[in-house]
Amino acid sequence: MSVTALHPTSDGLRLTAGHFACPKILLAGTVDYAMYDRFRDQLAAAPATGLVVTELSTLGGDPEVARMMGEDIRFHSEDRPDRRFVFLGKAAIYSAGATFMSFFARDNRYLTRGTRVMIHERKMEKMLQVAGPLTSCIAPVKALLHELEHSIAIQNEGFENLIRGSDITMDEVLKRAPHDWYLEAGEAQARGLVEAVI
Repeated sequence: MSVTALHPTSDGLRLTAGHFACPKILLAGTVDYAMYDRFRDQLAAAPATGLVVTELSTLGGDPEVARMMGEDIRFHSEDRPDRRFVFLGKAAIYSAGATFMSFFARDNRYLTRGTRVMIHERKMEKMLQVAGPLTSCIAPVKALLHELEHSIAIQNEGFENLIRGSDITMDEVLKRAPHDWYLEAGEAQARGLVEAVI
């Protein structure tokens, strides 16, 4: 059997190590706007049909940049159904990396052996200074509360995308994410977060 042979899964074709020999999109480091620029350049140069592997290793970064990259994957997947976008996590997929991975269909998520996935709540560090007449103090407090509420909603949407198709419940994520939840590649596969470990 050749290394490019495809193996059926419930929803598609299971890939083998040979399919990941030449990823079309290679990303490593902090998820930030510089990574987004590299991602967009490589996405633009990726083949118009067939397999498009995105390989990532990251200790985290900006969750909104991860969402931007993820939305590009979602859009291109819907716009070009003749392309199959596949995620390969290598060594570390922390924080924003897990957010980006959540935009790939579960059957298109793979990890290399020994990779760790880390899921955690978004973090905020902000000082709120309240000064002046009491009635004028309400607006900044409400604005911060609204920011927190919407950030939690966006975070939980990402958690729901990540665990869809797995045996992990939202209750478990919400219980474990505040304390940085690490899953080794084999556990991530066993729990159904990814299709396979290569």
